[in-house]
Amino acid sequence: MLGMVKNSLLSTVEAWPYRLLSKGEKDQVSYEERACEGGRFAAVELVGKPFDEASKEGAVKLLKYVGGSNDKGLGMGMTAPVSITAFPAEDGSFQQKVKVSLRIPSEFQANPPCPTDESIKIEEREGMTIYSTQFGGYAKEADYVSHAAKLKAALGSDATYRKDFYLCNGYDPPMKPYGRRNEVWFVKE
Repeated sequence: MLGMVKNSLLSTVEAWPYRLLSKGEKDQVSYEERACEGGRFAAVELVGKPFDEASKEGAVKLLKYVGGSNDKGLGMGMTAPVSITAFPAEDGSFQQKVKVSLRIPSEFQANPPCPTDESIKIEEREGMTIYSTQFGGYAKEADYVSHAAKLKAALGSDATYRKDFYLCNGYDPPMKPYGRRNEVWFVKE
């Protein structure tokens, strides 16, 4: 627990590497197209719980893992964003199924420590191109749904991206009261 607190308060946060491909704005919605690097990620799936509860539980598990709850007892440092894969239902709300992920820090990409929590899996992921829009505050399900709808409208019918899921991303520790950064990502097809 101490490692988790130290990680989130004192360490520098490594950002998920990406290359900016383009920027756009439509109807007061700013968005970017980015090529995100692949790599190894720690991920935990939670089913049968509301989005806000499941995403918080998943994030805490991953923070403990990078904070030292692993087979090497290593505090690895934090990466951003914490990425939550959400699966929209017909009405636009989220199904009770999420996957919370964190990119393994660069220093540990080649040989990440094994999680002591068996619900956490280490996954190898390909790079991807995404459409992203950013917003502030303490993000909840309703905020992500609202900003996803705005991004969808701004992109129009020309952009092709996955409709069966999208990524809800938080960049800041819970104790940061202002200047918070959240993003919705659509994965380009």
